[in-house]
Amino acid sequence: MIELETVSLSYEGRSVLHDISLTLTERRIAIVGSNGSGKSNFARLLNGLRLPTEGRVRVDGLDTRSAGREVRRKVGFVFQNPDNQIVFPLVSEDVAFGLKNQRVAPAERDRLVKEILTHYDLWSLRDHPSHNLSGGQKQLLAIAGVLVMQPDYVVMDEPTTLLDLRNKLRIERAIAALAQTTIVVTHDLDLISDFDRVIVFDRGRILADDCPGPALRRYVGAMQDA
Repeated sequence: MIELETVSLSYEGRSVLHDISLTLTERRIAIVGSNGSGKSNFARLLNGLRLPTEGRVRVDGLDTRSAGREVRRKVGFVFQNPDNQIVFPLVSEDVAFGLKNQRVAPAERDRLVKEILTHYDLWSLRDHPSHNLSGGQKQLLAIAGVLVMQPDYVVMDEPTTLLDLRNKLRIERAIAALAQTTIVVTHDLDLISDFDRVIVFDRGRILADDCPGPALRRYVGAMQDA
């Protein structure tokens, strides 16, 4: 369970989130809102990439302010642009990076890397230069690098924005198959039509928090009135 208690956030000299209190328990949660609404900063609060200016964020009881390392092990984060997340020149090296940091034994590390790359049809590319992959393959590699760490929660920031239709559908299928609680920031309303919960942000506050139908109607209505 992820809990936010009267959270406000100021970032780069401006106030971006105001008095947010939420408990996140559903398996599929979407975060939507116009550009500048605060949704990406909200997502970064969930694993301690941002710390609240006021209030508290807890993940399974762990405060992001005092237990950041433990929180980041629980909450994996997939960035919008996989080039910002892929750090090693070869596919297999990139996926193994986090496991090496956690001192996973080499044999177990190799097993986990092969398992996750096979799952995402990337095993044949294990010795391929990471940054020469296609856009969809890069996004899958970024997801694999997070999931190989076996987090309890996965947060994704605009995972389909940079992709063509074919690769967008691949990522949608990958998200649908995740066993973890998954929180997705997106403008792609088709992606989240069957999610359990949609939270709509507007100017740093929550405009709607409901199942997809009612929440998205509020969102579309607000965009038309803007």
